Amino acid sequence: MEMKHFHRLHEEGAISTASYEKILAAGNSRQLSVHWELKTLLYLGVLLLSSGLGILVYKNIDTIGHQVILLFLALVCAGSFYYCNRNKKPFSFAKVSSPNAWFDYILLLGCCTFITFVAYLQFQYQVFGNRYGLATFFPTIILFFSAYYFDHLGVLSMAVTSFAGWLGLTITPLHVLEANDFNNLRIIYTGLFLGSLLLLVAWLTAKRKFKAHFEFTYTNFGLHLLLISCLAAMFYYSGISLVWFLLIAGICYVYYLKATRDKSFYLLLVIAFYAYISFSYVFVQLISLGGSDAGIYLGFLYFIGSAIGMLVFLIMSHKKLKAL
Repeated sequence: MEMKHFHRLHEEGAISTASYEKILAAGNSRQLSVHWELKTLLYLGVLLLSSGLGILVYKNIDTIGHQVILLFLALVCAGSFYYCNRNKKPFSFAKVSSPNAWFDYILLLGCCTFITFVAYLQFQYQVFGNRYGLATFFPTIILFFSAYYFDHLGVLSMAVTSFAGWLGLTITPLHVLEANDFNNLRIIYTGLFLGSLLLLVAWLTAKRKFKAHFEFTYTNFGLHLLLISCLAAMFYYSGISLVWFLLIAGICYVYYLKATRDKSFYLLLVIAFYAYISFSYVFVQLISLGGSDAGIYLGFLYFIGSAIGMLVFLIMSHKKLKAL
């Protein structure tokens, strides 16, 4: 109800002056949104429930029985997908909003439980035999289908991660460097291939307007993976590091234009980070050719000056993006 109605009720004597003043004070005060806090708690609840199921299976495997555990996981998974299929909105190439507050979390629970179910089947009964790739590829297909069918960005991230795992990579944000051996040429070339593929899919997604809001997820994974692989190749092939530097510079320039066009400071920050590392590596290589002490002092001056320059660049770029 608008404040003018309370004003009219006050003039008519329907509400007292004290009550009217309290209503005005409540109406003028800024409301605090707890939207993201609630979403975070709900996502955390799903993750804790999935983790709890895993711990329950691990600690009670001998007393519960394999068939009972599999049946329980299958029921949770089937029930989650059944609920989501019954309540989902019609499929569309555009973004489809969730039908209710619980939909996203129940779908996430179903996908997490499905992965646990398939992993348990393979571990205990070797349903895929020695073809371990199928144990990863099959859930990947289901996750991609679920992400598009139910329009869920979280499930899409799980699908991309599962696809990378099928190729032999770990691309979760906290483990992309420590869990992959980038001294291994196979890992480097796999990263180059997958990063390029994800960026191509991101471009096609936006161009064809087929779930265009998925573009950022593909770009985020693909750009990080491609640039990390390029850096690894530059370090590995140190003799031709300038070639890899030029490739990184070209990629960064293309996505600098995209960051400016999309007003994305995050994208700008990512390419600035990788461009700085690659340029610094080439610079240190050049000044170390002389082998003199002057090169060491020049290196110290470079890192001090470049850090200040990078900070100024990011501040000015942020202002520029906000002004667009």
